[in-house]
Amino acid sequence: MASAALGTQVAAAALEPVGSDGFLKGSSRKSNNCLNFRSKPWVGKSLAWEKTQQSRHLNKVFCMSVQQASKSKVAVKPVELENANEPPLNLYKPKEPYTATIVSVERLVGPKAPGETCHIVIDHGGNVPYWEGQSYGVIPPGENPKKPGSPNTVRLYSIASTRYGDSFDGKTASLCVRRAVYYDPETGKEDPSKKGICSNFLCDSKPGDKVQITVFLHAGPSGKIMLLPEDDPNATHIMIATGTGVAPYRGYLRRMFMEDVPTYKFGGLAWLFLGVANSDSLLYDEEFTTYLQQYPDNFRYDKALSREQKNKNGGKMYVQDKIEEYSDEIFKLLDGGAHIYFCGLKGMMPGIQDTLKRVAEQRGESWDQKLSQLKKNKQWHVEVY
Repeated sequence: MASAALGTQVAAAALEPVGSDGFLKGSSRKSNNCLNFRSKPWVGKSLAWEKTQQSRHLNKVFCMSVQQASKSKVAVKPVELENANEPPLNLYKPKEPYTATIVSVERLVGPKAPGETCHIVIDHGGNVPYWEGQSYGVIPPGENPKKPGSPNTVRLYSIASTRYGDSFDGKTASLCVRRAVYYDPETGKEDPSKKGICSNFLCDSKPGDKVQITVFLHAGPSGKIMLLPEDDPNATHIMIATGTGVAPYRGYLRRMFMEDVPTYKFGGLAWLFLGVANSDSLLYDEEFTTYLQQYPDNFRYDKALSREQKNKNGGKMYVQDKIEEYSDEIFKLLDGGAHIYFCGLKGMMPGIQDTLKRVAEQRGESWDQKLSQLKKNKQWHVEVY
């Protein structure tokens, strides 16, 4: 397993130890009639960034309105990326990484969001291909503080774009990274000496900066736990995320609803549950809202805003409360073969598991037996960090 080899735990979206680095992982806002991240609109037949004084490495950028976007999907290339039977792996290893280039770094969240999350586009020139659900390993510059003279260890981040990237040409990958900071519990003040090395390196990067990357599969029994199953294009996919755990789902949804992929025509149901602190913390919200408008029969989108919404008992609204709210539908879909995915902080799972167990018991079912069957049928996909 990659994490064992690296001496770190595989992370779904952003992995870095607190103190010796911490665990943390990704929102969009409206501007005029263009879909954007804050002020970055959809690109003519693509979703990319408007040219700014910083994004000098972007060549062709056009604005496409929501109305235009709804008329047709975006053409992608090279379509040869569909030909592989297995996901790319071990093209570049930690000891011999690929040197890629930062294209852009955009703050995703609003001013009232706790913490900072960035959308980072990396140009790999088509040399480090990947599939939706895979991770990039990033090696931050500098020495490993625990092993002087040795390079920093690899941190894993879920890729938040499809294999074609945000420019739809197969040459870029996007990461959703939350800046990891450490606050002293006694003083309440930030301690810069314990900040996350890799997340701060990425969030502080500028266009043109170099970054060393490798490509990984997520952890799991077969090493392919978070790859999007495409054998049935009419399947149901229930995606549950907290924070930057939404990263792989952004890739899934762009492949389903934005891109004109010749070998994959999605006709099923994708249902996203996203849990964040507040409205300013929502990640890629405008993209997801657009899919909801364009594909109301194929996409559902439910948000749990813990600091703004209340659950049925008057407490904070967490993602497990939303799951309980729709539990009858979810269980029926699972009985019909739906895939269910969980991605985000490790702490999300106990509450979710307790909720599912309680609902199962209310339905007269054994949750342990049901979970065992879901895993056996490869319907259960978990990547937490």
